[in-house]
Amino acid sequence: MLYRKKPILIEAAKWTGENVKEIMEFMGIPHISYEIPSGKLSVVTPEGVMTAKKGDYIIKGVRGELYPCKPDIFEQTYEQVV
Repeated sequence: MLYRKKPILIEAAKWTGENVKEIMEFMGIPHISYEIPSGKLSVVTPEGVMTAKKGDYIIKGVRGELYPCKPDIFEQTYEQVV
């Protein structure tokens, strides 16, 4: 059997390693844990804390949950609408 992912709109922001304020606003939280030298960012997901690296996207799911996503996977899965 083959299945196709249902078309849904998601919100996402790209972590550049420096856009801390933009990511905090996107995530809707007053503080995030990050390391400027390594470019690592902690993202609280339903499965626990995951690490996003510089260049990764932070995706807001249909229920408002957050996930980091590697750029290659993001570009294969999503296309910009606006």
